Amino acid sequence: MGEQVRSRWAPRFIWLAIVNGAIAVGWTTFLIWPFAKPAPTMIIASGSAGTWLLFGYLLYLVVGVLGVATTALFYQHIEVTLSKPYSGFRSGFAFAHLILMEIGTLMATGLLMYAGYIGGAALLPTAVGGGGMGRSEVHEILVNFVQPIFIFTVIAILGALAGGLGYVLSGYYHGRTKTSS
Repeated sequence: MGEQVRSRWAPRFIWLAIVNGAIAVGWTTFLIWPFAKPAPTMIIASGSAGTWLLFGYLLYLVVGVLGVATTALFYQHIEVTLSKPYSGFRSGFAFAHLILMEIGTLMATGLLMYAGYIGGAALLPTAVGGGGMGRSEVHEILVNFVQPIFIFTVIAILGALAGGLGYVLSGYYHGRTKTSS
């Protein structure tokens, strides 16, 4: 029997998806926690700045959990099914994919959720634990988050692009399947 081929990168992305899933459980618990003042559910239901909280949460689920887990399938397919294991500079692209996409996703979605929470809380009436601020005052809070969120989104995109470049180079640079002559 031949040696079983294994992916080096698929398990790393799977483990990261598991860690991100655990983080998502923490975020979900926070969102439904009835003792938080003001309640995150109230902030989301009020709309406006609270939509940043909801959008960051959903984006984290899609990119941080599902996207990372799905990425593992690409690495498994290339390294095992196509028998083109990552080595050399292609491993560098996979590493950049893993690290940059994770840092960018965690930070961009975390900042979205945080800004949405504090902005949404500031808009709520003081009677329910909010700040009682007006929209223009809350805008002054949220505007400080726009550039950092953009920067971390670009970092996540650069990670995804590094992974895509690694995919392409694995398929074309590493050599095509040899046929007998």
